[in-house]
Amino acid sequence: MDVRHLELLRELADRGTVTAVAAATFRSPSAVSQQLQTAERAFGMPLVEPDGRRLRLTAAGRLLAGGAVEVAATMGRLQRELDDLHGEPTGPVSIAALPSAAELLIPPLLVRCAGTGIAVTLADTDVAEADYADRAADYDLVIGHSLAEVPAGADRLVAVRVAAEPLDVAVPSGHRLAGHTSVSAADLAGEAWIGVPLGYPFDTVRIAIENRSGAALTVVQRIRDNRVVEAMVAAGIGCALLPRFTTRPRPDLVTLPLTDVRSVRSIVALGRPDRLERAAVRVVMAALTDIGANLGGVGAG
Repeated sequence: MDVRHLELLRELADRGTVTAVAAATFRSPSAVSQQLQTAERAFGMPLVEPDGRRLRLTAAGRLLAGGAVEVAATMGRLQRELDDLHGEPTGPVSIAALPSAAELLIPPLLVRCAGTGIAVTLADTDVAEADYADRAADYDLVIGHSLAEVPAGADRLVAVRVAAEPLDVAVPSGHRLAGHTSVSAADLAGEAWIGVPLGYPFDTVRIAIENRSGAALTVVQRIRDNRVVEAMVAAGIGCALLPRFTTRPRPDLVTLPLTDVRSVRSIVALGRPDRLERAAVRVVMAALTDIGANLGGVGAG
């Protein structure tokens, strides 16, 4: 049994298409297809089957792809034990992080890792929850957020909640609600709303506000970048949700707690099980959890 064949099937399970596997592994699609054929001959059974213009794993292919995760995790544990024999954990740890989460977590993480043998590299990225697994195929850790306990698309990953951050309603300073100490869903009924793209976590709260109040919000824009959202709210374009700890104070914007709809995001670090067995990755994960637990006392909330 060739471990390389198992890893190829795992990549197809995680990335979904031969083209995506080829791009990620710096091979041509035809080379990946040939390797799949070689794997099928080696195992003596079909491992992929047509699904429209794409290929999908057969039952045998899915079984072997799942086994690849266990094999990789075992190899990761062995590497960690070897690292332990050499003393302090060392090596690179790559992180892809949501910018607003990175702002909270990465600077103190880099300070902690300074002078150690662990070299953290960061890519700032903001994707829908369903794309977390794709990012985890390319990075040791993915830091994202979710309104759910387990992010969508994270079923093949290890997910650790490292922090919790309230989401407040932001209104322009001249808005009718600006003098309130908090707002309810009913207070927001009919308001112009600056939302996020469909599939992004904050949109769950917008739907909950509408369900609670029985009235729709008027979504005038869908923006990912919180700094752009802040500027739009300040300009009177609409109201929005903004995270409490990374929204900068400004005189033309007021943030208010939402009283009757749960609006707390979980900041989650996710990774493939085998990568989380590496000693350096485990040290970074522990540091992230400790940093998150001290953010306004909400990490354990």
